[in-house]
Amino acid sequence: MLNKKEEILPKLTEILIEMFEVDEEDITEDAHLSDDLDIDSIDAVDLIVRLKELTGKKISPEEFKSVRTVGDVVSAIQKVMEEQ
Repeated sequence: MLNKKEEILPKLTEILIEMFEVDEEDITEDAHLSDDLDIDSIDAVDLIVRLKELTGKKISPEEFKSVRTVGDVVSAIQKVMEEQ
């Protein structure tokens, strides 16, 4: 189960590379999803769906409204995983 940052970040990196063809070296916790990784709002919805499959938990779009960086995504996943 993904609940530690050390487990979430590599999996998220794998997903970003696979789904959006992001270069691995561009994926850092400080990388801005739209500015640095060119992930738009439609891509973000696809990412939420994929993360739901990965975690088995419902991730509401509201929880992702404040997400701007890769680190924010990791934190959001951690929060969802800790809730149950």
